[in-house]
Amino acid sequence: MKTIGYIAAAILIFFGVLFIWGAFSPDGSVGWIPVGVISVGIGFAIIWFVGRQKPSNQEAGQNVTLNIDLPGNVSLDTFKCQSCGGSLTPENVKMVAGAPVVTCPYCHTTYQLTEEPKW
Repeated sequence: MKTIGYIAAAILIFFGVLFIWGAFSPDGSVGWIPVGVISVGIGFAIIWFVGRQKPSNQEAGQNVTLNIDLPGNVSLDTFKCQSCGGSLTPENVKMVAGAPVVTCPYCHTTYQLTEEPKW
């Protein structure tokens, strides 16, 4: 909604300036000056009102769900910690900087899952 308000304000300001500028041309009319000033004023008022609006739920913070597709030959029935051998669940895998990282709840070791070659 803010984008539409800013676009409408830009159009009003643009045409308002054109009306004011056109009033000073040889074919212009003095009556164009108030029309231009009113148009520019409405444009700046729209910018002021749109700028004061609180962001909507969609703009404020979006929840993003990320499904992790584990690489290589990882099977969740035998998913164990590389350090202590403790059983791990999918909740122990988080995405950090685009890479799957495992944090062991038993030994608190953190390591990145590496993809084994498929050949």
